[in-house]
Amino acid sequence: MLWFSFVFILMAGYYILRPVRAAMASDWTDTEISQLWTIQLFLSTAVVAVYGLACSRVRFRLLVPAVYIFFALTFCGFYLGSGAITDRVLLDKGFYLWVSLFSLFHVSVFWSFMADTYTKEQSRRVFAFIAAGASAGAATGPLLVTQVVGEIGTDNLMLLAAAMLLIAIPVALWLQRLKRVDLHNEAVSADLSAAKIGGNPLAGFREFFTNPYLLAIGAFILLYTSIGSFVYFQQTELLREFGREERTEILAGLAFVVNMLTFGLGLFATSRIVTRFGMPTTLALVPVFICAGLLILAFAPILTVLLALQVARQAGNYGVTRPAREMLFTNVDRETRFKAKPVIDVAVYRGGDAATAWAYSGLTDGLGLGLAAMAAIGAGIAAVWSTAGVYLGRVFGRTAGSDAAGDDANGVVPQRQAAT
Repeated sequence: MLWFSFVFILMAGYYILRPVRAAMASDWTDTEISQLWTIQLFLSTAVVAVYGLACSRVRFRLLVPAVYIFFALTFCGFYLGSGAITDRVLLDKGFYLWVSLFSLFHVSVFWSFMADTYTKEQSRRVFAFIAAGASAGAATGPLLVTQVVGEIGTDNLMLLAAAMLLIAIPVALWLQRLKRVDLHNEAVSADLSAAKIGGNPLAGFREFFTNPYLLAIGAFILLYTSIGSFVYFQQTELLREFGREERTEILAGLAFVVNMLTFGLGLFATSRIVTRFGMPTTLALVPVFICAGLLILAFAPILTVLLALQVARQAGNYGVTRPAREMLFTNVDRETRFKAKPVIDVAVYRGGDAATAWAYSGLTDGLGLGLAAMAAIGAGIAAVWSTAGVYLGRVFGRTAGSDAAGDDANGVVPQRQAAT
């Protein structure tokens, strides 16, 4: 129950901050947002490196509470700054970047903490319950925002999130005590050096650029981020006419619906879609829906259509496309996975965000294209994305099929058959 409470508090705190961050973007031009995303790319890469150094120098049981205390204090600082500074443009942009960094760390630190507490066998038993706590927190945070933002304003939400992070600290310390006293897992430690296999920091890039299968995954991710960026920029455009508190409330409601749908898809639909229709259809399903949605938006560029598209895109990506995408990495060996996956998850993903942002701002701020034209361009990208999904799913199927045939020839019963 403590693990449920811990991850519930962390996810609720993050999802209180997320709509506040997103609401700020409508105060800036597309070019300004592009600049922030470029800074975010380099800043995230640098801070990840610093965190990796801290993991090797600081005892992990001290590192976990230190990270959450640090972020809580910084959010208190932003709250104090919001009341003391008249011209808040730079402060708001700093907060926009800082929440992005927090989103990168809080989940990573949590799962490392879990790995540092339980054995592999124990983790299998408690994983589902802990994941339910994360889903509950992700839904409760934005729901709380919709109820209180009109009364307390967006600035006080920063203080509320900081308070929730501080509340989580005693829970973390108690969990560390349970590890020693009740679980007797003193010998368990998180493997924070797994990504250093091979010792060469450029090995992941070499693996990525010399492996056609990994390049195909990278292309799929790049198209995925491009569509996300296109829809995000269209969202900021249509929300400009609202005040910041109204935007925060709208975006919090959107996050609540998305998280509820994601939970339902993950629980009832994703595995059935993959099993019944196969990976090509699963990977192409969401892109096809997004393509259709963007075409509708091109003819009816209004907020209602965009919000419906965002719900379908985010819930579909989190509930269907993301799990299927992670399955693709089961077709490569462990060493390749640890070397190349960070390249795809950080360099390709964040780099795709930054590149697409500049392309979008060039077409809008530079050439003056409107929302309808940009939605039509986005529909074309989504069509290419769906084609890439079909191709990648077929490659995955052929590789998995050859592996299963090899196991069969060697007298190994494939897992799917063994389960029946």
